[in-house]
Amino acid sequence: MRRWLKWTVALAIVALIGAFAARAIIARKAEPAQLGAPPVAGAALDLSPGDLLVLQPGELVRTLAISGGLKAYESAIVKARVAAEVRQITVREGDAVKAGQLLGRLDTTEFDWRLRQAEQQAESARAQLDIAERSLTNNRALVEQGFISKNALDTSVMSAAGARASLEAARAAAELARKALADTDIRAPLSGQVSQRFVQPGERVGVDARLLEIVDLSRLELEAALSPEDIASIRVGSPARLQVDGFAAPVPARVARINPSTQAGTRAVMAYLALDPVPGLRQGLFARGVVELERKPALVLPASAVRIDQALPYVLVVAQGKAVQRKVTPGARGQAGFGGGQPEPAIAIDAGLAPGDVVLRASVGALRDGTPVRLPAPAASAVSAASAAAAR
Repeated sequence: MRRWLKWTVALAIVALIGAFAARAIIARKAEPAQLGAPPVAGAALDLSPGDLLVLQPGELVRTLAISGGLKAYESAIVKARVAAEVRQITVREGDAVKAGQLLGRLDTTEFDWRLRQAEQQAESARAQLDIAERSLTNNRALVEQGFISKNALDTSVMSAAGARASLEAARAAAELARKALADTDIRAPLSGQVSQRFVQPGERVGVDARLLEIVDLSRLELEAALSPEDIASIRVGSPARLQVDGFAAPVPARVARINPSTQAGTRAVMAYLALDPVPGLRQGLFARGVVELERKPALVLPASAVRIDQALPYVLVVAQGKAVQRKVTPGARGQAGFGGGQPEPAIAIDAGLAPGDVVLRASVGALRDGTPVRLPAPAASAVSAASAAAAR
């Protein structure tokens, strides 16, 4: 009885081990399909409309990559015109200001007294001139009557001229004092927004001390440093597309100016691109993009559709229900739009393809030559119509 029980347990253990081994073999056979391996022979791969591209004559745009920071076309540093203590500043960062607006004042005590002193000196000079002119009038009458000599009259003439010059100098000094008093008013030189405030009330500042910075965001530019080799290919007025940090949509721009001189040290040449007005743009944001250099007709494909995992570049085309490898000769590179989408990196095909060929995009992944594929019904109709049009 015990021997029979031992044999029963042993047979049960062997059966369990066999079941586990069979399950492991089945899982191992199914693993390649789960990992995205090419389908087995005879099974067609279903394609989506986004996996297909009917090759048509298009336009390749040759571009130049650029990057740099945004800068306001007009900005100003408001500086102190006189040395004085800051009495008040009425604006802060982000405040909008208009040209000529009063932004603050410096202490005027010293300048008030200087203006008063200059005006008093001008009054004194006026009085001296009146005395000299009356004396000159009297001396002319005395000369005519022969009571004084001609030399005494000449002395009176010179005294009157000196008094008149002293009055003019005193008036000029008063005007300078009046200007210095007016310079204590801090006014905006242009319309824009305050980007920096450098001082606070109570600080004493010297002449040309920086008080505020104002930027006009209505016109922004991109400053791009280009090599001498690249600068020869762009022109003023060339269109560009920029991707600004924080903005999903590209911002249109154009080349506005090119610096005639290189930068010291780097020998780079600065190009300035004017951006179209877009709400939310700020000075200092980083942008990258491309400048359009040339447009030419060509058979173009997305650069990702040209495969380079073999000795020669090739593409996958759909022919007789299969994915077929076809060697191609790539040409110039640039950008192009496909299916009404945004421009993307593209490449011209000089040889190996013809209009109407159905090319598989990179989204289908790696496929063996001759893999059966199945087109979706709408895409198949569109492909047939496009191929017929290309044949005509």
